[in-house]
Amino acid sequence: MSDSEQQTILVTGGAGFIGSNLVRLLLLEKGCRVVNLDKLTYAGNPESLADLSDHPGYHFEQVDLCDGTAVQGLFQRHQPDAVMHLAAESHVDRSIDGPGDFIQTNVVGTFQLLQAALAYWRSLVGDAKDAFRFLHVSTDEVYGSLADDAPGFHEHTPYDPHSPYSASKAASDHLARAWGDTYGLPILVTNCSNNYGPCQFPEKLIPVVILKCLRNEEIPVYGKGENIRDWLYVGDHAEALYTVLTRGRVGETYNIGGNNERQNIELVRTLCAILDELRPGDNPYADNIRFVTDRPGHDLRYAIDPTKISTELGWTPKESFESGFRKTVSWYLDNEDWWTNILAGTYQLERLGSGG
Repeated sequence: MSDSEQQTILVTGGAGFIGSNLVRLLLLEKGCRVVNLDKLTYAGNPESLADLSDHPGYHFEQVDLCDGTAVQGLFQRHQPDAVMHLAAESHVDRSIDGPGDFIQTNVVGTFQLLQAALAYWRSLVGDAKDAFRFLHVSTDEVYGSLADDAPGFHEHTPYDPHSPYSASKAASDHLARAWGDTYGLPILVTNCSNNYGPCQFPEKLIPVVILKCLRNEEIPVYGKGENIRDWLYVGDHAEALYTVLTRGRVGETYNIGGNNERQNIELVRTLCAILDELRPGDNPYADNIRFVTDRPGHDLRYAIDPTKISTELGWTPKESFESGFRKTVSWYLDNEDWWTNILAGTYQLERLGSGG
């Protein structure tokens, strides 16, 4: 796929956290026409893209991926040059409580999208068919857990999912690769580490910590906070996805990491310290940290080895641990209306930030 001409890109899950940041990049920085397919479940927030609603290159379609007929219709109406598939149920705790939604969206939804993309791709001719790409976006959680001293996950690490969420994502990865191997659909797959940044729904670790601090509430941390994650700034991730889409080799997998491994407790204390500086309270925010019972099947450590995407495609993350988290805290401080509107609805800060 060439990045030298305007492309029409179908983004699934574009009203979600990573998706909304990707849509913004594609539309405002890469000059693409974007079709945003989103069911608008609890984590899909149109307010994240409200300022783009009148942009001539932006088209929103509220569609359930599991509705194969509706998805096929989108391909016929919009004639995309590429698909970037991000739509997924992604919260581990929710997958433990209700795994059925994860099977439907992540497995059945991916199947329906692949079927629609395959039929559409087969209808193309010449350069349009040669240039078409389907990018399937996944997670490092499909690889399971790493020992403290083990090297990071690489593209050939065996799959070993431990939660209903990661198992459903592993299944969707296998489907995408199978549609490439069996039917020739030009598939690319990425597996990323934990994302953070603007517009992350307030059930994940980082926004939970920030909002707990701002509301002067106890900050829950699983176990002793010793779980280790590699943190990737969402803007860096979006740039990596575009790089893979436009320059990646068909049939290949690229692991995307932030080179930012931290224990959860270290991350929480870092966020508290930034807030102590930017929005000081009566006492240090870290005083509100409380350790709570760990969840079942909680993987100890995730880490990504991004050597392949770095050496083959020249991508490296721009944000450091300090710069990325400072930007993130500042965004939540500057966009209080965005998160107060969410908290004013049915969702409450009753679920714990999982940290992956």
